[in-house]
Amino acid sequence: MRTVPGATDRVVVIGAGLAGLATALRLRGAGREVTVVERGPGPGGRAGVLERDGYVLDTGPSVFTAPELVADTLAAVGERLEDRLELVPLETTYRAQFADGSHLDVHADVDAFAAGVEALAGPAEAAALRRYLADLAELYRLQLRTFIDRNLDTPLDLLGPELWALARRGGFGRLSSHVARFFDDDRLRRLFSFQALYAGVSPFRAIAAYAVIAQLDIGAGVWHPVGGIGAVPRAMAAAAADAGVVFRYGATVEQLDVRGRRVTGVCLEGGERLPADAVVVTTDVPERLVPGFSRRRPTYSPSCVTLHLGVRDELPGQAHHTISFGAAWQQVFDELTRDGRPMSDPSLLVSMPSRTDRSLAPDGGQVLSVVAPAPNLDPHSGGNPHIDWDALTPRYREEVLGTLEARGWTGLSDAIEVEHVDTPLTWARQGMAAGTPFALAHTFGQTGPFRTPTLPRRGPENVVLAGSSVQPGVGVPMVVISGRLAAERITGPVR
Repeated sequence: MRTVPGATDRVVVIGAGLAGLATALRLRGAGREVTVVERGPGPGGRAGVLERDGYVLDTGPSVFTAPELVADTLAAVGERLEDRLELVPLETTYRAQFADGSHLDVHADVDAFAAGVEALAGPAEAAALRRYLADLAELYRLQLRTFIDRNLDTPLDLLGPELWALARRGGFGRLSSHVARFFDDDRLRRLFSFQALYAGVSPFRAIAAYAVIAQLDIGAGVWHPVGGIGAVPRAMAAAAADAGVVFRYGATVEQLDVRGRRVTGVCLEGGERLPADAVVVTTDVPERLVPGFSRRRPTYSPSCVTLHLGVRDELPGQAHHTISFGAAWQQVFDELTRDGRPMSDPSLLVSMPSRTDRSLAPDGGQVLSVVAPAPNLDPHSGGNPHIDWDALTPRYREEVLGTLEARGWTGLSDAIEVEHVDTPLTWARQGMAAGTPFALAHTFGQTGPFRTPTLPRRGPENVVLAGSSVQPGVGVPMVVISGRLAAERITGPVR
């Protein structure tokens, strides 16, 4: 593994999102002097929070998995997760709502989950579920140390028995075909393949290895951080500050001060210069900041429209997380990733964390996050830069709310008291490439050793990258891992 040469005593981390915080904690635990520069007023990055009239709305990720990764990160500075964050395991990790009116509660307990599948689709599919969950766990084991939890400099780093075992298990075939080998019921096929969208690709194009995304939320379980997902970066930042990390909020980086092959400092707007022996950049488009860094033309993930709602209604009978499937399937993926059009029959992710955590809403109210996948703004990635989201959003909002009302969220529209809507234009205005919060798609050419490494070969020798656009990839668990991988480029491996 390549590491930063020379002195690395003073490190500046740019960005206080989950990747930056994870990096800072690891570096501080290894004895480095660390300063985190964040243009926003506090920690979180994509994991933003909006508080209005007693409603607490998470405006970023809505599903929290793999808490052991955050626990391990906090342990780098001698902290315990349970002292910083209260987590509630969800007995029902998801409710899958299908277009035919049926539904299935996905349970963390395998026996309860299998019983639900048997009631929905019969004993043969329940038996297939048990086989598939075992297969997911084995796929995850094979991939974790080979593809995910390590720095990769070249494709040769993958060579080993795990790669051949993954190939023998069909890991490089199509995800849709892999799932279909286990399940005959189309509803279960959808349940175990929609996660490919988290990786920015259609399940009809994704390789079967991406089935492991389902292992994190369906196989391994989902938790709710009390106070909302925004409580996670707040806890990490507090632990880092107590360990001696210096935070500079409300500070924007103007440029890196480069002397020869090294960055010697970080220049802030206003003229202040922070000296640095190494710099970690977690911004979404590092090429805008890092001199000499470039990559071949990237392919970006689809974007989304999100409705964050505070409603004065109990909305009884709804689950914490609901995947609401439309009747259309392959067609809508083509619309998203090829045609550059919003889904005509959308599948939606609806999260209602106040079902579990009453601190997030006033009495008699609920908070909801509704995620509707949408095309990004990059035509090279199948997106559409010509959609006028400012003009379209009011009508599209009505369509999404009407869809939810028709699918069982009766009375939702008339009960809204607080509302915040994000579109691809919102993300673009926040500096996210192609107007997507999901960064680079996990196409084969942007996965594993083919994705930008945490220590790029182009640019200054002491600039390290972390976040969604680099190894290992997109999602809360992946960006937390990227923080450790970035830190190890500076400190060397620390276990």
